[in-house]
Amino acid sequence: MAQGRGSAARGLALGGLLAVCLLLGAANIAAAATHSVDWSFNADGWSRGKNFRAGDVLEFRYDLSLHNVVAVDAGSYYDCRPSGTWYSSGNDRITLRPGTNYFICSLNGHCGMGMKMAVNAS
Repeated sequence: MAQGRGSAARGLALGGLLAVCLLLGAANIAAAATHSVDWSFNADGWSRGKNFRAGDVLEFRYDLSLHNVVAVDAGSYYDCRPSGTWYSSGNDRITLRPGTNYFICSLNGHCGMGMKMAVNAS
């Protein structure tokens, strides 16, 4: 009989721990913000003064006949080399990773004219 009570207490404790973990996970998801990006020339200024967290979503809206978005590494960002993940729907949603996230437009020399952006996510 004592064994049954102990098992029930352990089950209750595990159930409570699971509930806390689920609530903490839901809180992190709920905390993610969505940011509409002004994806145009001199886009790098858009992110200045804003705070971003890993898991936040950037919404890039643009005319897909004129622009695209390429998520690149630091070297490709500074050299305007489009070697990364390409997006070209005109309504792209990109989730930020921890650290600095780099984006460029690879069309018609746009990156060299300032259509690129670095976003730091804590």
